[in-house]
Amino acid sequence: MATPLENGFSAPALRLHALDSEDLALLSAHVQDALVRVGDIAYLPAKRRFALVGSRFDWTAEMEGRLERCRAGLHFESVQRVRCARVSRDEPDAILELLAVTFEAGPEPPGGVIRLTFAGGAAICLDVECVEAQLCDIGPRWKTAARPTHELSSSESGAP
Repeated sequence: MATPLENGFSAPALRLHALDSEDLALLSAHVQDALVRVGDIAYLPAKRRFALVGSRFDWTAEMEGRLERCRAGLHFESVQRVRCARVSRDEPDAILELLAVTFEAGPEPPGGVIRLTFAGGAAICLDVECVEAQLCDIGPRWKTAARPTHELSSSESGAP
């Protein structure tokens, strides 16, 4: 399904599934620099699901000379526990910039920890039974004025 843009370009809706750390690395590349409103993050313990909605920067379009963002949903299954650092649920309109999604295997494979690392040292860690994630474009696509940039600092650990 292609999403039309004001300038006549269209792009297929992205749909990715991650079932291991290599898949998750590819998914992470597509959500790098996504803007996520804190109020659009949810943990559903009864369903063991963690989900968020954000505005992802389309790095594929950027390679073709277009600067675009689109609404995308990202969710993780088999989540046993969620830990947050520097993410305040008291500020639902605060915007986080997602830098990376990584997986660290635990002592009992296939379980481990999925870490969502945000600019400014914020992080969310998901204790999972296994890697099971899905990223889907779910909304409009629009032109943006600038390519995302950010400074990385080794002093921002963000370890929950």
